[in-house]
Amino acid sequence: MTRAAAKRRLSTESRWSRLRERLDDRGDSVVEFAVIFPVVLILVFTVIEGALYFHARSVAARAAQVGVDAGRSYDARPDDGAAAARDFLARTGNSVEGSKVAVDSGGNQIAVTVTGTVSSLVPGLEFTVRQRAQAPVEEFR
Repeated sequence: MTRAAAKRRLSTESRWSRLRERLDDRGDSVVEFAVIFPVVLILVFTVIEGALYFHARSVAARAAQVGVDAGRSYDARPDDGAAAARDFLARTGNSVEGSKVAVDSGGNQIAVTVTGTVSSLVPGLEFTVRQRAQAPVEEFR
């Protein structure tokens, strides 16, 4: 065998071995994706659920504050605070599902408590939100 033929045979063999190595690695990225994707999906849903929780908490806190503001005014009726809080919750959509508004007005203080569940993307996952606001009742002196 001549030197040139031996060189061609060696380069052909090295090409085949490189091709075989590349073929052995085929499908690795698909397997890596199949392993990592559920973890990424769980992280994304966790972030979304956390955002929904904090949004519902903020809506409930604002509804309680709106109720207190309406109920503490000088000529407010006893149910004005609860009506204002319910109206606010109705205008903000379904952030707080099954919401309940409780008003406690004893003496010179009024307190409004808003309780409900958080809208969730995952069936069966349920978080409860409870926010309370209180303030002194305005009086004429």
